Amino acid sequence: MDRDRDRIDSLEEKLAHLMRAVEDLSDVAARQAREIEVLERRVRMLMERAAEDEALQGEAPAANVRPPHW
Repeated sequence: MDRDRDRIDSLEEKLAHLMRAVEDLSDVAARQAREIEVLERRVRMLMERAAEDEALQGEAPAANVRPPHW
């Protein structure tokens, strides 16, 4: 009987460690998901800004280009 109890205690201890590891990994995954969302928003903003800059370059002459009458 002591052997069975020792075995059960060992299994319970291992289970507790595994449950803690799963909780820790879940926390890490949730944090990374939030970080990815922030990074995706920043990339979208940068892409929009780059597209706006490209559109503006086609509309206005560059400041350091000489006018045609020079």
